[in-house]
Amino acid sequence: MSVLRVWRVCPAAYSAQTFSGEGSRRYPGRWHGLARPVVYTSESRSLAALEILANTLDRAALASQAWALAWADIPQPLVEIPARYPDDWRSHPPPESTRIFGNAWFDSARSPVLRVPSAVTLGEFNYLLNPSHPAFAQIRLGPPEPFSFDPRLA
Repeated sequence: MSVLRVWRVCPAAYSAQTFSGEGSRRYPGRWHGLARPVVYTSESRSLAALEILANTLDRAALASQAWALAWADIPQPLVEIPARYPDDWRSHPPPESTRIFGNAWFDSARSPVLRVPSAVTLGEFNYLLNPSHPAFAQIRLGPPEPFSFDPRLA
């Protein structure tokens, strides 16, 4: 069986909860609304870092706080790859249509993983994980390791 490795960057202070979805349960994102524990991951380390960079209001925080990087190995059959996304999926700020799209996936429990396009880098993908899905246990989670942003990005 083929396995997809995805990556997540998060503040080191929350590294014990890297794959819990606790932060997204409290704050909506491009692909989910409130009260849904969705974990955003990326297909590469660099895309995971770039997504943080694009969504960080205080760039000084990139250098001033400690960060962690973790991976997850996902069996390919667990990944839902939609045929279409909302037409305005790349709009900024994120449109309600993408939250409705992601909420429908989460609420349906069709799969524990949803592939979505990166609004930051066209042609690359992020993977939403649903840690409350019964099949989430089939995903192998790697331990968080120290990560740092190049100081030139701050």
